Amino acid sequence: MKMQPLVLIATLLVAGLSGPVSAQVRQSEDADKLWEVTPAARMSIQRGLAYLAATQNSDGSWPCDIGFKLNEDYMVTSSVADQQRTGGGHVGVTGLAGIAFIAGGHFPGRGQFGRHVERAIDYVLSQVKEDGYITDNGSRMYSHAFATLFLAEVYGMTRRSDVREKLQMSIDLVVRSQNKKGSWRYLPFAPDSDMSVTVCQVMALRAAQNTGIRVPKSTIESAIDYVKKSKIASGNNKGGFTYQDRPTFQTRTSFALTAAGIATLNNAAVYTDQDIQDGLTYLEGKLPQMVHYSDHYFYFYGHYYATQAMYIAGSPYWDRYYPVVRDQLISYQKPDGSWDSNVDETFSTAMAAIILQIPLRFLPIFQR
Repeated sequence: MKMQPLVLIATLLVAGLSGPVSAQVRQSEDADKLWEVTPAARMSIQRGLAYLAATQNSDGSWPCDIGFKLNEDYMVTSSVADQQRTGGGHVGVTGLAGIAFIAGGHFPGRGQFGRHVERAIDYVLSQVKEDGYITDNGSRMYSHAFATLFLAEVYGMTRRSDVREKLQMSIDLVVRSQNKKGSWRYLPFAPDSDMSVTVCQVMALRAAQNTGIRVPKSTIESAIDYVKKSKIASGNNKGGFTYQDRPTFQTRTSFALTAAGIATLNNAAVYTDQDIQDGLTYLEGKLPQMVHYSDHYFYFYGHYYATQAMYIAGSPYWDRYYPVVRDQLISYQKPDGSWDSNVDETFSTAMAAIILQIPLRFLPIFQR
């Protein structure tokens, strides 16, 4: 039987993380019987996590080029070489890598990679600034959200007071930074907005709220309103969600942006309305095109959100979707266990590992 997120958290707290992982997370006790997680997928996951473990910095961070999207390219503002000189890493990718380990049942101090999770926690906590902004080497709100999501999942399992303090600070920054449109952009307090930044903020808010962190209801309601205004109601792209909500013209839409829109609504507790149904239909129609982006960040962040959306939607969407992306990821994995992308291998490997492990249901934020 599958547990709801708060039930899972309560189970972990009662267990006190004192027994074997398989005894702590009951909803994964039949993991060997899950049709989605084939032997090939298990091997791929293990190789991906081993790659991440081997590439973690001594301070607990992971290196990755920091930059921004420019059309379909990625413009680097802080390279791995720069980070090595300054002694820091990438808070966003560190958050994603930590989530990838937890998604496989490797908790702080538990499991084969538990120590790597502990070191990642230490690093992320060290990068929380006085105003709550989690940043290093010039990283921005994307990274802040992924690092915050990681801390929320850790706090739900450990109830560590130091994690709670920094988590509440980071959530408060997200709340304060929401603009009048109900969205977020690359930097705190930016007046403009976009879907891809919004979805990761809402995921962080939902994960934190699930653990008892204060999140104003008005913040979530404003985000829902923003996303719904971004949906295309008719035409060839009906069901798609746009990059930005502009009153005078329609900005671009895509598989990744639409997946982000649906995931935002799901994380705001909207699960079955017409906007979501239309969005799921749009995703299914665009799925064949995603193969052309197999080594592009569009592919990884698109499927990161689409996997969540399809999993929550359930059958028949999930049954049709997941085998396709699972088998694609397995075939794209490199001999060293990593995945290529035009950002960096650490980013794409963390994303791929999370996608492959969502059916395991270890993470409350990724549950139905």
